[in-house]
Amino acid sequence: MIPTVPQPAFAKWCYRAYVTAFFIYLALPLTVVCVFAFNNSVFPSLPWEGFTLAWFFGTDAPFIGVFHERAIIRSIGTSAFVAAWVSGLAVAVGTCNAFLFVRHDFRGKALLYVLMLLPLIIPGVILGISILVFSSAIANTLEDATGLWFDGLRPGLILVILGQFSFITTFATLVISARLQKFDPSLEEAALNLGASKWGAIRQITLPFLLPAIVASAVVATLMSFENFNTTLMLVGSDSPLTITMFDKLKQGSTPVLNAVSLLLIMVSAALGILSLLFQSGKR
Repeated sequence: MIPTVPQPAFAKWCYRAYVTAFFIYLALPLTVVCVFAFNNSVFPSLPWEGFTLAWFFGTDAPFIGVFHERAIIRSIGTSAFVAAWVSGLAVAVGTCNAFLFVRHDFRGKALLYVLMLLPLIIPGVILGISILVFSSAIANTLEDATGLWFDGLRPGLILVILGQFSFITTFATLVISARLQKFDPSLEEAALNLGASKWGAIRQITLPFLLPAIVASAVVATLMSFENFNTTLMLVGSDSPLTITMFDKLKQGSTPVLNAVSLLLIMVSAALGILSLLFQSGKR
């Protein structure tokens, strides 16, 4: 609805009802998941059996809480390890990509930009399978030629990191590029006129200006890495990230411990988002 265009009262009422229904549709499943994380029942469904914290802190079967579930704790550590690497690589490469696409004109730039965007439209399963087949073919060739075993090219955390990095970097590039386009190049020119080196001007003038976008892209990369399932499923080895572990447990039968994990993820995601917004507000 366009505020400047006069609308009848009925249309305004329909618009408000639509917006309300839309947000209820988004929030209701998350609310149900959070509520049943405290249900004193081995099944995450009605009827409500009473309030309990056993699915967080319980130690006796079948009420073993998430903080005492070794597989969950281990998978959270694995996901954190993968997310740290993916976030660091995505921000570093995304920053370089932003300078490349915003500051430079060269032959084939449009084609290269389209290739950078391709991972966004390729399904995660297809992307994961493609990376797996490609890396396995390279590993087989190298092993036949050298007689050595290349574990890094087989399913495992290295391939998971590379698989997530292949498309999360695109998001980091877009976020940082949008910020860099707002930068006034005359500020760098002034620093150069005052005796700063090219790298010194970028380090002291440009990068601080890009810092809110860099932090935001790091937060987005971390959250996307934690929640990724399709690509990770194709590339995972013996060390399973959190999404794969939750999927394996769901195949055995859903329990409120999965609701508890989901609630913790929602809280962490919300906290990271709020911290990112506060950081950007402080920088302004």
